[in-house]
Amino acid sequence: MANCYGGVILLEVIEKDDGSFLTTGMKNVEKLRKDFWNTINNSKKVSVNILTDKDVEAYEVGEDAILAINVPRAPREERPVYISNDLFRGTFRRNGEGDYHCTKSEVKAMLRDQIEETSDMKVLESFEINDFNMETVHTYRNRHIAYRAEHVWEGLSDEEYLERIGAAKRSKIDKKIHPTAAGLLMFGEEYKILYEYPEYFLDYREMLDPSIKWTDRVHSSAGDWTGNLFDFFFRVYSKLVKDLKIPFKLEGITRIDDTLVHKALREALANCLVNTDFFVVRGVVIKKEFDKIMMENPGYIRTGKNQMLKGGISDPRNKALMKMFNMIGIGERAGSGVPDIYAVWESQGWEAPTVEEQYNPDRTILTLVFREKQAEKTSRKNF
Repeated sequence: MANCYGGVILLEVIEKDDGSFLTTGMKNVEKLRKDFWNTINNSKKVSVNILTDKDVEAYEVGEDAILAINVPRAPREERPVYISNDLFRGTFRRNGEGDYHCTKSEVKAMLRDQIEETSDMKVLESFEINDFNMETVHTYRNRHIAYRAEHVWEGLSDEEYLERIGAAKRSKIDKKIHPTAAGLLMFGEEYKILYEYPEYFLDYREMLDPSIKWTDRVHSSAGDWTGNLFDFFFRVYSKLVKDLKIPFKLEGITRIDDTLVHKALREALANCLVNTDFFVVRGVVIKKEFDKIMMENPGYIRTGKNQMLKGGISDPRNKALMKMFNMIGIGERAGSGVPDIYAVWESQGWEAPTVEEQYNPDRTILTLVFREKQAEKTSRKNF
């Protein structure tokens, strides 16, 4: 439970075949409480105790006693919580009505997410700056200039500029500038990205005609383009907004084509990419259908689904990537991105977006529907 969204455990209660519950006849609740705390504070039994006194309550049921334990979601820094002093065989998650044993891949993902310096900040000593696609780098620089005219970094060399934005960093080993993992993802060629991220895959599928598998497709392994994140973002974004039936606005006599919906789609796509765990299988998949868009990325939600929908806390899986998108005017750093998307959909009168988390392997799915929400049915009674 601690590795997922928490829950409640009842001790000295059994569940019958019909779903009803019975107490076991426990009378000495203080002994039960003491045994529980002795177990939970034994690091050979449980890796870390995340409970406080208020999380454990005793109740009387007739003449019997039970113990109710409220298990919170463990902080990212303390996951995985595991038992029997065995990291890989003792890590479980709650999924529906049962627990399942986490795979090594899921455990490693939780370990990667423990540290504050995200994995995309890693310096890749085996790569050089010339491993970047420099055409992509220069396109990025032009977008930065367009967004922030006369920025103080405008006159820097490419190497200096890449270091400033977090795409490159000086190694502590050879004291030379090398790409970071974020830089490789953003500006590298797909076949070189695969050296560091063997599961890396980006896929856009447009399915507007039910009679054929897809009407358009863009994927990173095609070989006729770079396959990096920057080029994928702009190729896919242009396709996502191509058929948007959004009334344009005027400022004076100037037509404004960039609406709140356009901004929300940019935010959603960037959010999908910067929160991807590129070590997890199945890759990023963007699906466009006639009345909806689905954005799927490997990796669970680091802040938890409830906090993400509430907003206010920004905890991206790839902080360096987020910075690079922010510098060209894409994405938010205040943790308000997803709530803003919901607000835009509400303002359009469309069905609310949905967020789904899947496990084994970890996956997050955002669905944006372009259908008017149905009016709530009301019934009236005559008195």
